Amino acid sequence: MILTRPFNKPLITTVVATVLFSGCQSTMNNTQSGAAIGAVIGAIAGKGTGDHDKKRYVWGAALGALAGSAIGAYMDKQEQAFRDELADSGVEVYREGDSIRLSIPGNITFAIGQADIVTDFYPVLEDVAKVLNRYEKTKLSIEGHTDSQGDAQYNQTLSIQRANSVANYLISTQVEQSRLQTLGFGETQAIGDNSSVEGRKQNRRVELRVIPNQA
Repeated sequence: MILTRPFNKPLITTVVATVLFSGCQSTMNNTQSGAAIGAVIGAIAGKGTGDHDKKRYVWGAALGALAGSAIGAYMDKQEQAFRDELADSGVEVYREGDSIRLSIPGNITFAIGQADIVTDFYPVLEDVAKVLNRYEKTKLSIEGHTDSQGDAQYNQTLSIQRANSVANYLISTQVEQSRLQTLGFGETQAIGDNSSVEGRKQNRRVELRVIPNQA
C-alpha cells in the first residue's frame, strides 16, 4: 500500500528511516525556544518527489499538538532519547532549532545501487521507532539521497525507493503512517565531493527529520 504526501507531493505507506552526514550538532538546551518550523516544512515540501495515489490527507493531522516553550522541552527530551538509544550505532543525531536530524550512512543501510535495507540494520531502525512511538507529538520526514554515479533519473528513483523502504519498516514497527512523509532528492543535494570515493559514500544516505507538530 502507498501513502500520499501533503502539499501535492507523493508519500508512501509503510514506515521510514533516515540518513545524513552533514550538519552541526548543537548541545544548547532548547526548552525556551519554540521557534517556528514553517520554513522547514515548506522547504521539504517544495523539493521532494515520489510515488503516490489519489488519496490526500494532511500530514500529521491526527497528532497531538505542541505550543510555545513546550515544543523546546519536548524536543529536548526526544533528542536525548535518540542519543541514548542510538549510541554506538553509527547514526549521528543533530539538533537543528526545534527539529532533530538523524544522519544514517547509506553504506550501513543499503548495498550500493540497492533499495532493500540490509538485515543488520533492522535493530537500529527498531531503536528509532521505539523513540518515535514514545514521543507521538512529532512527525517524520524520510529523505533519500544518492551520489552522482549513473543516470540522474535512475538515482532519483533509487532515492525515493530507499526512503520508502525505511518508511515501510518503521510502519511495521507500529509507527503511525500518518506521521510519515517520504521524499527523494536523487543526486541533487550532495554533501561530499562526488569525484572521490569518500565523497560519494557521504552522498549515499537517508536523512530522518523529526519535526514537532505545532498547535
